[in-house]
Amino acid sequence: MEGSRNAPARPGTNLPRIADFNQAVILNAVRHAPEGLSRVELAELTGLSAQSVSNITRRLLDRDLITEAGTLVPAGRGKPRTLLRLHAGGHFAIGVHIDPTVTTVALLDLVGDVVASVRTLPASAASPTRLVGAVTAAAEGLVAATGVDARRVLGLGIAAPGPLDPGAGVVLEPPLLPGWTHVGLRALLHEATGYPVVLHKDAAAAALAELWRGPRGSAFALEDFVFLYLGTGLGAGLVVGGELLSGTTNNAGEIGHLMVAADGPRCNCGQRGCVGAACMPRNLVAEAGDAGLLPRPGTGDREIDDREIDELFTDLCALAADGSAPARRILEASAFRLARGAATVSNLLDVRAVVFGGPIWDRISAVFLPILRDTLLTTTEARQVHPVTALGSSLGADVGAIGAGCLVLEHAFSTRPATLLLGQELEMATLEP
Repeated sequence: MEGSRNAPARPGTNLPRIADFNQAVILNAVRHAPEGLSRVELAELTGLSAQSVSNITRRLLDRDLITEAGTLVPAGRGKPRTLLRLHAGGHFAIGVHIDPTVTTVALLDLVGDVVASVRTLPASAASPTRLVGAVTAAAEGLVAATGVDARRVLGLGIAAPGPLDPGAGVVLEPPLLPGWTHVGLRALLHEATGYPVVLHKDAAAAALAELWRGPRGSAFALEDFVFLYLGTGLGAGLVVGGELLSGTTNNAGEIGHLMVAADGPRCNCGQRGCVGAACMPRNLVAEAGDAGLLPRPGTGDREIDDREIDELFTDLCALAADGSAPARRILEASAFRLARGAATVSNLLDVRAVVFGGPIWDRISAVFLPILRDTLLTTTEARQVHPVTALGSSLGADVGAIGAGCLVLEHAFSTRPATLLLGQELEMATLEP
């Protein structure tokens, strides 16, 4: 078998009573080979017998999870082999990203590509009940507008600010969403939409999106990296060995209170120097207001809301891009502080890359990325063994929604027993024997 066709797969087993696992093994192998794999190659990769592979692929073909896509003619002697690929249009997933300043709903196909997306009410401007109604309407609208059969939607994934209780499907008390206390978001959306629903933190979902849909054919595979999610706040998604590290309660990655600068803006914890506060748009806009670059937020008889902060932050980034030295200095100071935090986290986990993305990333990347790259290349402890690369996400501002949809696909494709046992959270009927 050609070296370029070595798709990563885990060994399967021929025991019939865990056919669910074997189907996931086959799907995972096919997913990692977008050019297609033959049944012979699948048997070699997974350790399953030729008969098991034949039986499983027949079932997956019947369920429109894979499709036949051309033939492979072996070098020398041998019969042509039919290639199998994921059937992109066979099934779909809905991803919902909830952030104080934006709520995005995306429809993904089976390979994780966005079919269509829409933005609806920001969470900071809506009660949980009202937001659930808006998300439900948006999801139904996407399915109807694209002509997708709702029965082919595997489920709905939610990427939300932490802390969460994913087992119970509850958003606990996000610091940037006052009033969202112990919200049973998974149950509310399941009841409203009828879809199986899975919930995870926004930064973790974004990391999963990058793991699934990030750069392909690059100099290195994205299997050991930190995703730093920049939105209304800051969070981290951690990936080691191709696996998302979620922690004992699925709340890993809360790095906002990592101390990076004694002279930084005051954090809501009462301290100065927290990395989250150093790159929070609200604080950067306030600094620009103090410098006379922008209207000072919060002056007058009302508190400025997150959407207005987002608009002012866009103005600040535009000033920097247009050559305003004071505006650029504000962003550069934030970038240096974020770089210190990124270097600390990469040292802790010994990763090869830090990926930056989220709703505000496109506006700041021109200023931030050179500083982040230089810091990671020159200050990380592992730099004499391997470089630590700083990358901008290839998935744009909707990476959270894409990640939320990938949560659904991950549950469908995962070969990890812990994921396969989460039937009470997200039942994947398409994988039943």
